[in-house]
Formats: sequence, structure tokens, C-alpha cells
Amino acid sequence: MKQRTLNNYLRERFGQKIYKISIDGGFTCPNRDGTLGNRGCIFCSAGGSGDFAEDRNMSISEQIENGKKRVESKMPKGRDKASNKYIAYFQAFTNTYAPVERLRALYTEAIESPDIVAISIGTRPDCLPEDVLELLEELNKIKPVWVELGLQTIHEKSAKYIRRGYPLSVYDTAVDALKKRRIETITHVILGIPGETKDEMLETVKYVGESGVKGIKLQLLHVLKGTDLAEDYKNGLFKCMSLDEYIELVAACLEYLPTDVVIHRMTGDGPKSILIAPEWSGDKKRVLNALNKKLSIN
Repeated sequence: MKQRTLNNYLRERFGQKIYKISIDGGFTCPNRDGTLGNRGCIFCSAGGSGDFAEDRNMSISEQIENGKKRVESKMPKGRDKASNKYIAYFQAFTNTYAPVERLRALYTEAIESPDIVAISIGTRPDCLPEDVLELLEELNKIKPVWVELGLQTIHEKSAKYIRRGYPLSVYDTAVDALKKRRIETITHVILGIPGETKDEMLETVKYVGESGVKGIKLQLLHVLKGTDLAEDYKNGLFKCMSLDEYIELVAACLEYLPTDVVIHRMTGDGPKSILIAPEWSGDKKRVLNALNKKLSIN
């Protein structure tokens, strides 16, 4: 594998292993509050893709402390946990979709935590107004700020099917605006959207690689309970990929990416309590082992 994995990139940048804490800032989404729609994207769970995030009823500082305890509980006894450093990942729903002063308060609370080395903000490309971009640029001078854009696909027929709610040109504009402000950008791509061919998925990955972003997340399509996608699956409108098919697809995707694009994710795991398909994705260790073997990841 020629590309840099996230783990290696973080060690290069911060000099040690870095852990991620998923934060729920109490946001909603224009695809849920009636602005664009009220059912969300077709694949999105009730948790707004933040099913593993901390409790939104806690303050940001409390969520960070709770997340640290969660990480540390999984570490071997005797390890020096006091030296651990973390990224605060604003994950659930659309994390720039609020008045700028509210965003300032939430992001600043995370940045001021001494164990937080960076914040990563998951959002939509159509939710980056000028005042929010200025705030991100300001905070990026204190600690690194990353913005994660949910693109999923470059194909309009697929975007319409998943109810994305914005054209590809909006993504291009957002990437250019973030690059101009030297804000590190990561793009999310879903592999396995119903109706897309392998070539179409590779076209999306190639487009992202050429857009100048610094990182990419390759996300396996999950069918989750309570989503409209689950109804289409139940009605036999599409099938999910097998594990072998997915491994081969990821390997092909990486061939289309520049070597300086950091691979932040190559799969993803939906909560087992609401996962319908593909069932093999529930065994994360098996999936990662298969990817590591195929890609010769150390």
C-alpha cells in the first residue's frame, strides 16, 4: 500500500499515537429540519451517523472526559495513560449547521482541552457560509481544524437517490474555500450505493483524489434499521457486496488516489443492534484483517 494510513500520518504529525473521541454537539441537519427535507439521507440512522458518539446531553468537556475514559479502559494495564492525546471529532449530524457564536463556543471548549491536539468537524458542503469559514480559519491558527465533507458520490442520479440535497458544484466550491484558508479537508465516499457500477465508484474516488483534499474516508454502504434504505433492501431493490468484492474494490480505489492523500477509513461498522446488511461487516476484526492482508498494511 503506497498511501499513508491515518495512524501513520498522526504519528508523523504529532509524534505519537492519537485517539479519536466522537462528539455530539446537539446539531440537526437541513435534510431533517425541513429546510431541504425531513427524512434525512436515505442511509442515515436516527443518530445522524453519530451512533458511536458521546451523549449530547453532556457538555463538550464532559464528553471529552467520558471519551478518554472509554479509550483508556481498553488499554493494557500499566500503560501511561496520562500521555494520551486525542482528536475531538464532531460527528453526529451536520456540525456547522448553527449560528456562528454557538459554533465558536462548542469548538473553543474542545480546543481548550489540553489533551486535544486537533478537532475534526463532520459537515455538508452546503453548510459552510462565510462567517463559519472565517471562524474555522481563526481556530485553525490555535490548533489544527479538519473539515470532513459528506460527498458520497459524484453522480447526480445517485445523489438524487440518496437525497443528498446539493449538486456537485457545491462540493467543489466548499473544497476551494477550505483550501484557500489552509484548512485540512477530508471527503467521505460511500461504496456500494444502489445502482452504481464499479467504474462509477472509481470515478468518484478519482475525482476526490484530484480535488486537492488531504484525506478520504471510504465507507461501506450499511443498511440500518429505521432507514428508507432498509425498505428498499427489504423489497429486493438491491444487493450488498460480499466481503471479497468489497476488498477488491477498496484495493482498486487506492490505485486512483495520490500517495499524499491520507486514508482515514477503508470500511466502517454500523451498530450491530441496528445493522441489517451486509452481515459480514459486523465482524470488524475480520474485515480489517482481510484488508490488511490484501493491501500489505503493516
